[in-house]
Amino acid sequence: MNIKVVRGNPTPEELAAALAVVRARAAAAATLPSGAEGPRDAWSDPSRIASARVPRPGLASWTRTYWPA
Repeated sequence: MNIKVVRGNPTPEELAAALAVVRARAAAAATLPSGAEGPRDAWSDPSRIASARVPRPGLASWTRTYWPA
């Protein structure tokens, strides 16, 4: 595994912390069965932005489709 610092000047402690995270993620990915996907993060789940309410019909209903009231 090759890691290259592209920008900045990290301290040895910062570099060790970043490397520990990368190695932990790689170890977790290695334990998954082949073809299996890891757990999805909640922030990347598209259903979290879909509202349960449907906007009332009307001339300006398209303005209420994204932002919850």
